[in-house]
Amino acid sequence: MPRVASRARQLESGAEPTASSPARASPRVAMERIEGAAVGRCAASPYLRPLTLHYRQNGTQKSWDFMKTHDSVTILLFNSSQRSLVLVKQFRPAVYANEVERHFPGSLAALDRDSPQVLPGSLPGSAGVTYELCAGLVDQPGLSLEEVACREAWEECGYHLAPSDVRRVATYKSGVGVTGSSQTMFYAEVTDAHRSGPGGGLAEEGELIEVVHLPLDRAQAFADNPDVPKTLGVIFGVSWFLSCVAPGLGPQ
Repeated sequence: MPRVASRARQLESGAEPTASSPARASPRVAMERIEGAAVGRCAASPYLRPLTLHYRQNGTQKSWDFMKTHDSVTILLFNSSQRSLVLVKQFRPAVYANEVERHFPGSLAALDRDSPQVLPGSLPGSAGVTYELCAGLVDQPGLSLEEVACREAWEECGYHLAPSDVRRVATYKSGVGVTGSSQTMFYAEVTDAHRSGPGGGLAEEGELIEVVHLPLDRAQAFADNPDVPKTLGVIFGVSWFLSCVAPGLGPQ
């Protein structure tokens, strides 16, 4: 989550998922309004900590740099009223910085200083916007994974769910070369009646999230399109849904 301080081309079917944010005007415009991007050292963070593991493997001394991070959950929502999968879009600073480096090689190489340095190259804010499943960190003691998933579904997408409404799909390791943290994916079927809030994230935490609906008849093409920036969770979620849930759905 953030500290308060030209989009990808559409599918051949013309189908970018439809926005759904009834109480907020144009969240996309707000999230893509990025100015004064600067990068500096991460001296301290409540979300990650760089460490080095020293170990001996098969008689050879080795070391490996990694990040200690929180585990996380994601939740794939299927809105049966609209026959669509509910995704979110948001600006990801790490994606943006890496896109700047990719377009302007060397942009991050000379930034190993204590004070933030303005990026020598700049891109529109859309370069850092990605499609994702609703997700959140497991960072509050005492909450079950199901409770965390329900909290995120409410905060990000506006759907009110109880832990008994969600189904655990899979638990897997993410970022095995860098973080090794665990992520658990849940699934829930919802209707328009479940949506009693605007979603969009917590304004007090600086979140700017756009809720979008992906029609089922365009889901596979969307997942397969390399020009639409998305997480692996979206691709896995679409594949799992089309294989395990969609065959049992009744006719529209």
